[in-house]
Amino acid sequence: MHQAEDCKTALKKMEQIDVDVVICDVKLPDGNGVELSKELKNKYPLIEIILLTAYGNIPDSVQAIKNGAFDYITKGDDNNKIIPLVIRAFEKVELTKRVQRLEQQLINKYALDSIIGESIQIKKTIELAKKVAVSNITVLLTGETGTGKEVFAQAIHQESTRRNKNFVAINCSAFSKELLESELFGHKAGAFTGAIKDHKGLFSEANNGTIFLDEIGELALDLQAKLLRVIETSEFFKVGESKPTKIDVRIIAATNRDLQSEIEVGHFREDLFYRISAFQIGLPALRERVADIELFAYHFLQLFSSKANKRIEKFSDDFINALKQCQWKGNIRELRNVIERCVIMADEPIITTDLLPVEIKQNAISSPNNKAGSSFELASAEKLHIQKVLNYTNSNKTKTAELLGIALTTLYRKMNEYGLE
Repeated sequence: MHQAEDCKTALKKMEQIDVDVVICDVKLPDGNGVELSKELKNKYPLIEIILLTAYGNIPDSVQAIKNGAFDYITKGDDNNKIIPLVIRAFEKVELTKRVQRLEQQLINKYALDSIIGESIQIKKTIELAKKVAVSNITVLLTGETGTGKEVFAQAIHQESTRRNKNFVAINCSAFSKELLESELFGHKAGAFTGAIKDHKGLFSEANNGTIFLDEIGELALDLQAKLLRVIETSEFFKVGESKPTKIDVRIIAATNRDLQSEIEVGHFREDLFYRISAFQIGLPALRERVADIELFAYHFLQLFSSKANKRIEKFSDDFINALKQCQWKGNIRELRNVIERCVIMADEPIITTDLLPVEIKQNAISSPNNKAGSSFELASAEKLHIQKVLNYTNSNKTKTAELLGIALTTLYRKMNEYGLE
């Protein structure tokens, strides 16, 4: 606890020490506590101020609250209120600080500079995202499944002037046409069977913020027309309502489809395409940024080994080479799943190729980047040999294990690993 006899001393001490709650008299030798509270809140917005007075009056109490004071109480009669009041003030400060920490963690998590990758391809993509983030232009993110389109959408939002408003995401392929219309635009009670009350809709939720429309290529044609109206007029009609709703929303869309081809076959509106693709960013596939595969692998290793409470230090060189040779049709999402599986299976501090799913090994063997002579030829030969012995014994597992000279549990593990039946 620190004390100060006047405003000047208090302001000087506040510069030297970290204070959360201030208890201040209204009548001070060199000033007024009501005015001091305004100055303190301007300089230190997180602190809470409790003002005490011997002669309470309504105008002073109103002004004190306007100036940011936590409370304004009269001495004597309200002495028993001080301690509970101070406790509540401390609780409010702690809550505010916690919210700020969480907000900062969110910003750090989704910042463009936090996106993993050192390859030229991803650096160019990040630079494009940085340039467009500061504007309000509609953005179209393209790329294969699992390349991180929602991560980029979140990052663009966090780098924009709308960062303190809502970021709302929806996968357009996850709903039927009727349900998607209601989810996007909302509905009035009684608009259809089961609509027992008004529903706000995601565009309204995202007002003044950003809405992310993932898999926009799956949007039905009549909903495409409604979306086009939103972009052109900044208004929409809720289902069952005749009065338009005005909004201010930034749209970021994403697709893994070739929308130009969809236009040619009549599945996507050309006018909508040109509106949503005002600024288009293509996200590279993981196989196009091989230099980043090891970075992702170690990032996921740290994440999943911590969750599993395992002390796993690294991958073997063969393991990393296998990852680099794989084609990764599921991209980063597929790699994430593979590393999580390996961490679950691992009993040693080093993860080796024997923990890789058989399809990843086969993928690596068939990869054009694989120059033959790799350790995966052995895995392929082992799978073939086990299958031959299983055929010979008519899938008698006990007999097969005996002929192979391995334990029955080992046979079952290898069969599961190689996808044999």
